[in-house]
Amino acid sequence: MNRLRALKLLLAIESLRAASLFAQEQTTLEPVIVNAGRLEQSRFDAPASVDAVDAETIRNSGTRVNLSSALFGVPGVVSLPRNNYAQDLQISIRGFGARSAFGLRGIRLIVDDIPATTPDGQGQASSVSLTSTDRVEVLRGPLALLYGNASGGVIRTYTREAGNEPQANAEVYGGSQGLFRSDWQASGRYGTLGAVADFSTFYTDGWRANSAALREQFNTVLTFDQSPDTRVRVIANLYNKPFAKDPLGLTATQLASNPGQAGTNALLNGTRKQVRQDQLGTVLDQKLSSEIQLQARGYVGTRDNLQYQASAIPGSPAATWVGLNRLYDGVGMQLTGRHSLAESIGVQWVAGIDLDRSSEDRQAGLTLNGQQVANSITRKENNTASNRDAFAQANWYFGEHWSAVTGVRFSNVTLSSRDNYLSDGNGSGDVSYHAASPILGVTWHANDTLNLYANIGDGFETPTLAEVAYTRSGKNIIATFNPGLQAARSYHQEVGVKWRPMPNLMVDAALFRIRTDDEIVASLSSAGKTAYANAASTVRDGAELALRYRPDPHWRFDSALTFIQATYDAPFNSGATPVASGNALPGIPSRQLYTALNWYLDPTTPGPSGWRNGPGGAIEWIARSGMWVDDANSAYAAGTGIVNLRAWESIKVAGLPLQAFASVDNITDRQYVGSVIVNQAQQQFYEPALRRTWTLGVRIFVPL
Repeated sequence: MNRLRALKLLLAIESLRAASLFAQEQTTLEPVIVNAGRLEQSRFDAPASVDAVDAETIRNSGTRVNLSSALFGVPGVVSLPRNNYAQDLQISIRGFGARSAFGLRGIRLIVDDIPATTPDGQGQASSVSLTSTDRVEVLRGPLALLYGNASGGVIRTYTREAGNEPQANAEVYGGSQGLFRSDWQASGRYGTLGAVADFSTFYTDGWRANSAALREQFNTVLTFDQSPDTRVRVIANLYNKPFAKDPLGLTATQLASNPGQAGTNALLNGTRKQVRQDQLGTVLDQKLSSEIQLQARGYVGTRDNLQYQASAIPGSPAATWVGLNRLYDGVGMQLTGRHSLAESIGVQWVAGIDLDRSSEDRQAGLTLNGQQVANSITRKENNTASNRDAFAQANWYFGEHWSAVTGVRFSNVTLSSRDNYLSDGNGSGDVSYHAASPILGVTWHANDTLNLYANIGDGFETPTLAEVAYTRSGKNIIATFNPGLQAARSYHQEVGVKWRPMPNLMVDAALFRIRTDDEIVASLSSAGKTAYANAASTVRDGAELALRYRPDPHWRFDSALTFIQATYDAPFNSGATPVASGNALPGIPSRQLYTALNWYLDPTTPGPSGWRNGPGGAIEWIARSGMWVDDANSAYAAGTGIVNLRAWESIKVAGLPLQAFASVDNITDRQYVGSVIVNQAQQQFYEPALRRTWTLGVRIFVPL
């Protein structure tokens, strides 16, 4: 950590030096509007821990392959470089989601106001096209609980708006490990119609053996402004991943001998995944009066997923495959209003409903040398998850210095399974979870530069369909539905301060404590199956600090620091292994720091392209402490700190804006563990991060 402190001090000194050099130029941090709970308001005045990642930060994050790359600078968020495109992203917020072996867990993901999280709390980032994303918002703390089941945090993404002038953008990247990335966009406004269309491709050979991947994505948003009071958005997203080979995790011995190898049986069993997801949604925004607005949404989508797994027996050519065909849909509606109740009292409110459903046909069977064995079905069932929720929130304003927030969400989540394979039907069953999630908070607006707030709230997290699929019986796992698995209940407390001592400096800080009863944990894993149980309780105590400094238009300094101590508050058994009270929750680093310094020779932008003129560059330091790999705290993945460099040059070629981009990540070529697979049954916990990598790219903007 000594080098970490030294670099942080160096960057701070450099920022102050830049401020003195350009003291004659004044820079002001622009106000940002965010969703604080279910209501929009200024981020500075919002009574919550909420951050917005702007388009420039997203563009400068690199090739924009993964949503996680845009979240490194958000305090409270752990975004681990898994580098395994067969298992999706690994993102946690204040410890929620850290135990997920695939996809997003414990976090709600919303894309252009359309949910990308199924009713059972399992999220997929497939709907996020980062190349056309204009803004990412991250909400943490009690106000996130107003989004219902598994809302330990909320990530919202928004596709960029079409400009008034038609334009086209093209980007091509190449880099280490055979990386090839392309993106093609067109946008424009034609009368009342605005359109953004984006098609991107990505391919990599992968650094580790058996880690190549290919994916294609099309994202479009059509905006119909029928009148000043009526807007309709149509959002379509097509995602195709023909293959993503799965290198699996490594044991400690494998990691030490060769971190670039694939895990046990990965090559022999041909471990891989293929995904196809198509989604269509529409959102209506209707102004009903000067004080009341309606928003209504509807969406439908399909997801086909086929995964080839590895045998738990080293050297065995026989393994399994799992496939699902999912149909999901939903509708929602909310009314938002603002009223003055008295001379010094006002209220901003929202009330609405969410109805969502996901139904999937799931099958499994046997493979031999990575190919399906004919007539070898071992699992065939239909799984359904649905929710019927109602919510309300009110922000109360009492004079100039005080405001309060109240809210509640009533949730009804049902999980069911119909077994079409077992003749006795023991795999069938259903269970419903009911919960009320109230929140309460107060903010003291001390003056125009200082806000202090405090919030409390209750939340819940149901098991996913995969977690209720099996039941433990002694030392065995049996394929029977497990309705006895309870939802975890969490109790959140948060205090925070937002301080703006200068127009170009903002400091945010928050302290939080989260106690969870009936935490869902792995009880027993065997032969690719896992049965889950409820642990007694956990406690997460943490602190977050963010600093944003713009000494002048040429320099931009951002830093985010997170501390968290997440422990089990009571003993329990994980399989045959006792877990002691006081053990740390796995997959959660206790400390994390992000620091970035950006420089631009010319801070102006050439018209609608959004890119700054001339050359620029950035240096990032990303550091985190180590983390435990399982509930028993039997092994540890060491922490690390890496440095990334970015550089770009914006010029005009034949009158067209062009930007060349270059980056080197992990410039010191550190060997470290990027992420861990929590509680992996064969102790293949470790997923090595990339060594030093480079990327070169070109972006061109063409007015049409």
